[in-house]
Amino acid sequence: MYCKYIIEGVTEDGRKFRPSDWIDRIASMGASYHMHRLVYSDLLHPELYEGQKCLIIDTELEIKNPCMFQYLMNFVKSNSLKMSKVCDIDEEKLGA
Repeated sequence: MYCKYIIEGVTEDGRKFRPSDWIDRIASMGASYHMHRLVYSDLLHPELYEGQKCLIIDTELEIKNPCMFQYLMNFVKSNSLKMSKVCDIDEEKLGA
């Protein structure tokens, strides 16, 4: 089954997580440069989901880069960020 983790920019108690660019900073850990541009990985990237900027982590990351996956899960847990696992994402919700 095709699944992704969606990490929101708010804590479980509803506070906005700072710094405001944390999603881009974390996503850049899996990015590469191509033709002088930063290109985010399909496995780890920022995305609008239901109108809110979120960090999207593909479950394949756990297989392809277990150390980075574990780092991200620890980051989410230690900062009490809202996270949900969604399988078969409704593509209409992305970019909205």
